[in-house]
Amino acid sequence: MTEVRADIGKPLTGLLGDTKSRDYADKLSQFNAYAKPELRRLIEGLKLQPGMHVLDAGCGTGDALNWLLSEVTPSGQVVGVDLAAAHVAAARLRVPPEVQIHQANLFDAEFEPASFDLIWCVNTINHLAAPIDGVIHLATMLGHGGRLALGQSSLLPDMYFAWDARLERVTNDAVRRYYQDRYQLDENDLKAVRGLVGVLRQAALRNVTVRTLMIERTWPLDEATQAYLGETIFRDTWGERLRPYLSADDHQELARLCNPLHPDFALRRPDFHFLQTFTLATGEV
Repeated sequence: MTEVRADIGKPLTGLLGDTKSRDYADKLSQFNAYAKPELRRLIEGLKLQPGMHVLDAGCGTGDALNWLLSEVTPSGQVVGVDLAAAHVAAARLRVPPEVQIHQANLFDAEFEPASFDLIWCVNTINHLAAPIDGVIHLATMLGHGGRLALGQSSLLPDMYFAWDARLERVTNDAVRRYYQDRYQLDENDLKAVRGLVGVLRQAALRNVTVRTLMIERTWPLDEATQAYLGETIFRDTWGERLRPYLSADDHQELARLCNPLHPDFALRRPDFHFLQTFTLATGEV
Protein backbone atom coordinates (compact mmCIF):
# COMPACT_ATOMS: atom_id res chain seq x y z
CA MET A 1 0.00 0.00 0.00
CA THR A 2 1.12 3.55 -0.67
CA GLU A 3 1.65 5.32 2.65
CA VAL A 4 -0.64 8.34 2.54
CA ARG A 5 -1.26 10.60 5.52
CA ALA A 6 -4.21 12.94 5.76
CA ASP A 7 -5.29 15.64 8.18
CA ILE A 8 -1.89 15.85 9.83
CA GLY A 9 -2.23 17.22 13.34
CA LYS A 10 -5.81 16.02 13.82
CA PRO A 11 -6.72 13.15 16.12
CA LEU A 12 -7.41 9.94 14.21
CA THR A 13 -10.83 9.47 15.78
CA GLY A 14 -13.57 11.43 17.46
CA LEU A 15 -14.76 13.87 14.78
CA LEU A 16 -18.35 13.38 15.96
CA GLY A 17 -17.58 13.05 19.64
CA ASP A 18 -17.51 9.27 19.88
CA THR A 19 -16.13 7.64 23.01
CA LYS A 20 -16.20 4.20 24.58
CA SER A 21 -19.05 5.30 26.84
CA ARG A 22 -21.20 7.03 24.22
CA ASP A 23 -24.45 5.19 23.52
CA TYR A 24 -26.81 5.74 20.59
CA ALA A 25 -27.78 2.10 20.13
CA ASP A 26 -31.48 2.85 19.68
CA LYS A 27 -30.73 5.23 16.81
CA LEU A 28 -28.52 2.64 15.09
CA SER A 29 -31.08 -0.13 15.47
CA GLN A 30 -33.86 2.06 14.11
CA PHE A 31 -31.81 3.04 11.07
CA ASN A 32 -30.89 -0.57 10.34
CA ALA A 33 -34.50 -1.72 10.58
CA TYR A 34 -35.68 1.13 8.35
CA ALA A 35 -32.95 0.68 5.70
CA LYS A 36 -32.79 -3.13 5.88
CA PRO A 37 -34.16 -3.79 2.36
CA GLU A 38 -31.59 -1.51 0.71
CA LEU A 39 -28.67 -2.62 2.89
CA ARG A 40 -29.37 -6.29 2.25
CA ARG A 41 -29.61 -5.64 -1.47
CA LEU A 42 -26.16 -4.03 -1.40
CA ILE A 43 -24.71 -6.92 0.60
CA GLU A 44 -26.15 -9.42 -1.87
CA GLY A 45 -24.55 -7.40 -4.68
CA LEU A 46 -21.10 -8.01 -3.18
CA LYS A 47 -21.38 -11.68 -4.24
CA LEU A 48 -19.83 -13.08 -1.09
CA GLN A 49 -19.07 -16.79 -1.06
CA PRO A 50 -19.27 -19.48 1.62
CA GLY A 51 -15.98 -19.70 3.48
CA MET A 52 -15.09 -16.01 3.25
CA HIS A 53 -13.90 -14.08 6.29
CA VAL A 54 -15.66 -10.74 6.79
CA LEU A 55 -15.09 -7.87 9.23
CA ASP A 56 -17.79 -5.34 10.05
CA ALA A 57 -15.74 -2.29 11.07
CA GLY A 58 -18.02 -0.10 13.16
CA CYS A 59 -20.61 -2.83 13.60
CA GLY A 60 -22.84 -0.80 15.90
CA THR A 61 -25.68 -2.93 17.26
CA GLY A 62 -24.78 -5.85 15.02
CA ASP A 63 -27.69 -6.11 12.60
CA ALA A 64 -25.44 -6.33 9.55
CA LEU A 65 -23.37 -9.10 11.16
CA ASN A 66 -26.26 -11.52 10.71
CA TRP A 67 -26.87 -10.38 7.12
CA LEU A 68 -23.18 -10.86 6.28
CA LEU A 69 -23.09 -14.22 8.05
CA SER A 70 -25.98 -15.49 5.93
CA GLU A 71 -23.86 -14.87 2.81
CA VAL A 72 -20.73 -16.78 3.95
CA THR A 73 -22.17 -19.74 5.84
CA PRO A 74 -21.63 -22.55 6.53
CA SER A 75 -17.83 -22.32 6.54
CA GLY A 76 -17.26 -18.58 6.64
CA GLN A 77 -16.53 -16.28 9.55
CA VAL A 78 -17.87 -12.85 10.46
CA VAL A 79 -16.25 -10.55 13.03
CA GLY A 80 -17.42 -7.19 14.35
CA VAL A 81 -15.66 -4.30 16.05
CA ASP A 82 -17.08 -1.10 17.55
CA LEU A 83 -15.78 1.60 19.87
CA ALA A 84 -18.86 1.95 22.10
CA ALA A 85 -19.26 -0.59 24.89
CA ALA A 86 -23.06 -0.25 24.81
CA HIS A 87 -23.17 -0.99 21.09
CA VAL A 88 -21.00 -4.07 21.49
CA ALA A 89 -23.24 -5.32 24.31
CA ALA A 90 -26.32 -4.85 22.13
CA ALA A 91 -24.67 -6.59 19.17
CA ARG A 92 -23.73 -9.63 21.24
CA LEU A 93 -27.40 -10.16 22.04
CA ARG A 94 -28.29 -10.17 18.33
CA VAL A 95 -25.77 -12.61 16.88
CA PRO A 96 -25.01 -16.31 17.32
CA PRO A 97 -22.06 -17.19 19.59
CA GLU A 98 -19.74 -18.01 16.68
CA VAL A 99 -19.68 -14.33 15.65
CA GLN A 100 -16.82 -12.60 17.44
CA ILE A 101 -17.38 -8.96 18.48
CA HIS A 102 -14.59 -6.77 19.83
CA GLN A 103 -14.88 -3.48 21.69
CA ALA A 104 -12.02 -1.33 20.38
CA ASN A 105 -10.97 1.74 18.47
CA LEU A 106 -10.59 0.86 14.78
CA PHE A 107 -6.92 1.83 14.95
CA ASP A 108 -6.30 -0.29 18.05
CA ALA A 109 -8.22 -3.43 17.12
CA GLU A 110 -5.82 -6.35 16.95
CA PHE A 111 -6.40 -8.42 13.83
CA GLU A 112 -3.82 -10.31 11.85
CA PRO A 113 -2.74 -8.66 8.58
CA ALA A 114 -4.46 -10.03 5.47
CA SER A 115 -6.99 -11.97 7.55
CA PHE A 116 -10.21 -10.85 5.81
CA ASP A 117 -11.71 -11.14 2.34
CA LEU A 118 -14.11 -8.24 2.84
CA ILE A 119 -14.43 -5.36 5.27
CA TRP A 120 -17.92 -3.84 5.53
CA CYS A 121 -17.71 -0.33 6.98
CA VAL A 122 -20.98 1.62 7.04
CA ASN A 123 -21.62 5.08 8.51
CA THR A 124 -18.26 4.87 10.28
CA ILE A 125 -15.63 6.65 8.18
CA ASN A 126 -17.50 9.94 8.68
CA HIS A 127 -16.71 9.64 12.40
CA LEU A 128 -12.95 9.73 11.77
CA ALA A 129 -10.93 12.94 11.65
CA ALA A 130 -8.52 11.19 9.26
CA PRO A 131 -10.62 8.95 6.98
CA ILE A 132 -7.79 8.19 4.55
CA ASP A 133 -5.64 6.92 7.41
CA GLY A 134 -8.59 4.81 8.51
CA VAL A 135 -8.94 3.23 5.09
CA ILE A 136 -5.21 2.56 4.86
CA HIS A 137 -5.30 0.86 8.24
CA LEU A 138 -8.32 -1.26 7.36
CA ALA A 139 -6.74 -2.28 4.05
CA THR A 140 -3.83 -3.92 5.89
CA MET A 141 -6.32 -6.45 7.23
CA LEU A 142 -7.35 -7.55 3.73
CA GLY A 143 -5.74 -10.36 1.80
CA HIS A 144 -4.70 -9.92 -1.84
CA GLY A 145 -7.79 -9.06 -3.87
CA GLY A 146 -9.76 -8.39 -0.71
CA ARG A 147 -12.34 -5.64 -0.80
CA LEU A 148 -13.24 -2.72 1.43
CA ALA A 149 -16.86 -1.61 1.15
CA LEU A 150 -17.47 1.90 2.52
CA GLY A 151 -21.10 2.81 2.99
CA GLN A 152 -22.60 6.17 3.87
CA SER A 153 -26.17 7.34 4.25
CA SER A 154 -26.79 10.96 3.39
CA LEU A 155 -26.57 13.34 6.29
CA LEU A 156 -29.75 14.93 7.61
CA PRO A 157 -29.41 18.21 5.67
CA ASP A 158 -29.70 16.16 2.48
CA MET A 159 -33.07 14.61 3.31
CA TYR A 160 -36.20 15.79 1.55
CA PHE A 161 -39.78 15.81 2.79
CA ALA A 162 -43.18 16.57 1.28
CA TRP A 163 -43.89 19.87 2.91
CA ASP A 164 -43.48 23.60 2.43
CA ALA A 165 -40.29 24.15 0.42
CA ARG A 166 -39.26 27.18 2.45
CA LEU A 167 -39.71 25.34 5.78
CA GLU A 168 -37.76 22.39 4.41
CA ARG A 169 -34.92 24.73 3.42
CA VAL A 170 -34.69 26.54 6.77
CA THR A 171 -34.98 23.26 8.69
CA ASN A 172 -32.14 21.69 6.73
CA ASP A 173 -30.05 24.81 7.24
CA ALA A 174 -30.80 24.70 10.97
CA VAL A 175 -29.67 21.05 11.16
CA ARG A 176 -26.45 21.96 9.36
CA ARG A 177 -25.71 24.80 11.77
CA TYR A 178 -26.56 22.59 14.75
CA TYR A 179 -24.02 19.99 13.63
CA GLN A 180 -21.38 22.64 13.03
CA ASP A 181 -21.85 24.12 16.48
CA ARG A 182 -22.18 20.89 18.43
CA TYR A 183 -19.16 19.16 16.89
CA GLN A 184 -17.12 22.22 15.89
CA LEU A 185 -17.29 21.24 12.22
CA ASP A 186 -16.95 23.36 9.13
CA GLU A 187 -18.70 23.02 5.78
CA ASN A 188 -15.90 20.82 4.42
CA ASP A 189 -16.35 18.37 7.30
CA LEU A 190 -20.07 18.08 6.57
CA LYS A 191 -19.56 17.49 2.85
CA ALA A 192 -16.51 15.22 3.08
CA VAL A 193 -18.63 12.10 3.55
CA ARG A 194 -19.72 12.42 -0.07
CA GLY A 195 -16.14 11.74 -1.20
CA LEU A 196 -15.95 7.99 -0.59
CA VAL A 197 -14.53 7.31 -4.06
CA GLY A 198 -11.78 9.87 -3.49
CA VAL A 199 -10.95 8.43 -0.08
CA LEU A 200 -10.52 4.92 -1.49
CA ARG A 201 -8.38 6.15 -4.39
CA GLN A 202 -6.21 8.37 -2.22
CA ALA A 203 -5.61 5.33 -0.02
CA ALA A 204 -4.35 3.53 -3.16
CA LEU A 205 -7.11 0.94 -3.42
CA ARG A 206 -7.75 -0.48 -6.90
CA ASN A 207 -10.81 -1.15 -9.04
CA VAL A 208 -12.94 1.35 -7.17
CA THR A 209 -16.65 1.10 -7.94
CA VAL A 210 -19.60 2.95 -6.48
CA ARG A 211 -23.33 2.37 -6.26
CA THR A 212 -25.93 4.71 -4.81
CA LEU A 213 -29.43 3.60 -3.90
CA MET A 214 -32.36 5.87 -3.14
CA ILE A 215 -34.15 4.95 0.07
CA GLU A 216 -37.65 6.09 -0.78
CA ARG A 217 -40.71 5.86 1.41
CA THR A 218 -44.27 7.09 0.85
CA TRP A 219 -47.41 7.07 2.97
CA PRO A 220 -48.66 4.75 4.41
CA LEU A 221 -45.37 4.00 6.17
CA ASP A 222 -44.24 0.67 7.54
CA GLU A 223 -43.56 0.37 11.28
CA ALA A 224 -39.76 0.53 10.98
CA THR A 225 -39.89 3.71 8.88
CA GLN A 226 -42.33 5.35 11.29
CA ALA A 227 -40.04 4.56 14.21
CA TYR A 228 -36.90 5.85 12.49
CA LEU A 229 -38.42 9.07 11.18
CA GLY A 230 -40.67 9.74 14.16
CA GLU A 231 -38.20 8.96 16.94
CA THR A 232 -34.68 9.27 15.57
CA ILE A 233 -35.24 12.34 13.42
CA PHE A 234 -38.42 14.17 14.43
CA ARG A 235 -37.92 13.78 18.19
CA ASP A 236 -34.23 13.14 18.88
CA THR A 237 -32.49 15.10 16.09
CA TRP A 238 -34.92 17.95 15.56
CA GLY A 239 -37.22 18.90 18.42
CA GLU A 240 -35.74 21.27 20.97
CA ARG A 241 -32.26 21.03 19.43
CA LEU A 242 -33.31 23.22 16.52
CA ARG A 243 -35.15 25.89 18.50
CA PRO A 244 -32.11 28.24 18.64
CA TYR A 245 -31.63 27.97 14.87
CA LEU A 246 -35.20 28.71 13.75
CA SER A 247 -37.55 31.64 14.13
CA ALA A 248 -40.29 31.15 16.72
CA ASP A 249 -42.90 30.75 13.99
CA ASP A 250 -40.83 28.23 12.02
CA HIS A 251 -40.06 26.16 15.10
CA GLN A 252 -43.75 26.14 16.04
CA GLU A 253 -44.67 24.96 12.54
CA LEU A 254 -41.99 22.26 12.57
CA ALA A 255 -43.07 21.09 16.01
CA ARG A 256 -46.66 20.82 14.81
CA LEU A 257 -45.67 18.68 11.81
CA CYS A 258 -43.50 16.44 14.00
CA ASN A 259 -46.01 15.94 16.80
CA PRO A 260 -47.81 12.58 16.51
CA LEU A 261 -50.66 13.97 18.62
CA HIS A 262 -51.34 16.83 16.21
CA PRO A 263 -53.86 16.39 13.36
CA ASP A 264 -51.23 17.65 10.87
CA PHE A 265 -48.55 15.14 11.89
CA ALA A 266 -46.34 14.77 8.79
CA LEU A 267 -46.09 10.97 8.86
CA ARG A 268 -49.86 10.65 8.45
CA ARG A 269 -50.03 12.91 5.41
CA PRO A 270 -51.19 11.06 2.25
CA ASP A 271 -48.67 13.15 0.25
CA PHE A 272 -45.75 12.25 2.53
CA HIS A 273 -42.73 11.34 0.40
CA PHE A 274 -39.27 10.82 1.89
CA LEU A 275 -35.96 10.44 0.03
CA GLN A 276 -32.54 9.56 1.41
CA THR A 277 -29.52 8.31 -0.51
CA PHE A 278 -27.19 5.51 0.52
CA THR A 279 -23.83 5.14 -1.23
CA LEU A 280 -21.56 2.09 -1.18
CA ALA A 281 -18.06 2.54 -2.62
CA THR A 282 -15.85 -0.55 -2.93
CA GLY A 283 -12.13 -0.89 -3.59
CA GLU A 284 -9.63 -3.75 -3.75
CA VAL A 285 -6.14 -4.19 -2.36
